[in-house]
Amino acid sequence: MARIERALLSVTDKTGIVAFAHALSALGIEILSTGGTFRVLKDAGVMPLLEVAEVTEFPEMLDGRVKTLHPRVAGGILAVRSKPEHMAAIAQHGIPRIDLVCVNLYEFEKIAAKADATLEELIENIDIGGPTMIRAAAKNWQDVAVITAASDYTAIVEELLSNDATLSADTHWRLAKAAFATTAGYDRAITNRLAQIPPTGETLSATLDIRAPRTLSLRYGENPHQSAALYATSNTGIAGAEQLQGKELSYNNLVDLDAAWQLVLEFDQPASAIIKHTNPCGCAESASLAESYRRSFEADPVSAFGGVLAFNRLVDAETATEVSKTFIEAIAAPDYAPHALTILAAKKNLRLLRVTAAPLDTVVKSITGGFLAQTADVHRLSRAETTVPTKRQPTEAEWTALEFGWKISKHVKSNAIVYARAGQTISVGAGQMSRVDSVKVGAMKAVLPIHGAIVASDAFFPFPDGLEQAAAHGITAAIQPGGSLRDEEVIAAADRLGLAMVFTGVRHFRH
Repeated sequence: MARIERALLSVTDKTGIVAFAHALSALGIEILSTGGTFRVLKDAGVMPLLEVAEVTEFPEMLDGRVKTLHPRVAGGILAVRSKPEHMAAIAQHGIPRIDLVCVNLYEFEKIAAKADATLEELIENIDIGGPTMIRAAAKNWQDVAVITAASDYTAIVEELLSNDATLSADTHWRLAKAAFATTAGYDRAITNRLAQIPPTGETLSATLDIRAPRTLSLRYGENPHQSAALYATSNTGIAGAEQLQGKELSYNNLVDLDAAWQLVLEFDQPASAIIKHTNPCGCAESASLAESYRRSFEADPVSAFGGVLAFNRLVDAETATEVSKTFIEAIAAPDYAPHALTILAAKKNLRLLRVTAAPLDTVVKSITGGFLAQTADVHRLSRAETTVPTKRQPTEAEWTALEFGWKISKHVKSNAIVYARAGQTISVGAGQMSRVDSVKVGAMKAVLPIHGAIVASDAFFPFPDGLEQAAAHGITAAIQPGGSLRDEEVIAAADRLGLAMVFTGVRHFRH
């Protein structure tokens, strides 16, 4: 590869750019620059340094929109060194070769993350010259090195110092691939954000565009014969969580942690959830986090063994002490008190995740030959939107229990039945092929007394039998969407049994 003699530096993120420019200058590489980058380098005493306008002999214009869009820049980047006609053309027009391009782009994604960003702001933060230079350099990768990430500066300087200001073909190719990925990601971000600007007429985009870097290679998938990896779209949520201790995370750990985390975010009071195979085996909210955990655990201690936990508050020492009494696979929480970390450190294999909450907008699942996408189920129940079709109205205590149980049912695999009291699950019947069987399984698994509890159903009771089964175990009230062809029969059964029943008008299937 030829020696690098001239570099063009034009970056929005100035991190490390001065040190990088000084290192290039020390190697005798001439530096061209633009706008804010030029001013920063000039103030830092970088020499030799030319402003791009001196090369193009044309001033920046249109509020900086036109700076590098010029044949004296594009030609210097795109000329193929091995083609005599290319070299003759740029020599004829006095176009200097540019051997290294270092560009990062306007921070469109930072602006796009603002919910109140105006269309004008979004448009003004779409970079034009930057992607053009990046793509040009990457297209001519064998002759031009293209750098799009500040994290590459150190390695590039080391290689230049070791090889008389040259870079290997492998490095050129690696940088080119990263450059194309950068512009592809940038265009995706623009497309996806502008698609949200009305009028659209659609909640979901006409094109499903998923791009996420692999952040973690997993030992295997759901089973040892399956390969797996984690791909994260941000540093929030379970995918972007920080692991503080413990063994490496497994595929199943991550799935369960996400189920637990989504469940505890339903609650405003301190809450905990214990998940086994994506279903809650215990969940509770209380005045203290430790008490919520104790109440979660006592609902199903057998299933809790080897489970995955989530908390919606900082884990304190008292809670950590309670957790350490049994074997737990992993915990997700917003943070951990120092003493809590000391206590949990005794469980060396216990995986601890510090999680930053993130909104869940779109849910995507793969099917053979494609993907399914839907908006997230973020519905919150309001009493004002419910109806009570039975003769008896729920008491205030029953209302509290019904609202709690309804939140849990949303996170149980359908057919979902939840027995609960105020702030505590009693038992869960999940994933049965008939609703009445879920009622029976939930009752069968109950450790705590069901008598006096409520029952929550994620979808309507198609027949009175499910409600009658629950009533036989002593429940006093039920909450369900309603909407069955046999609603009148179910209501009549509830009246006959002296139950209060609430219709929500909303279904919470989860498959």
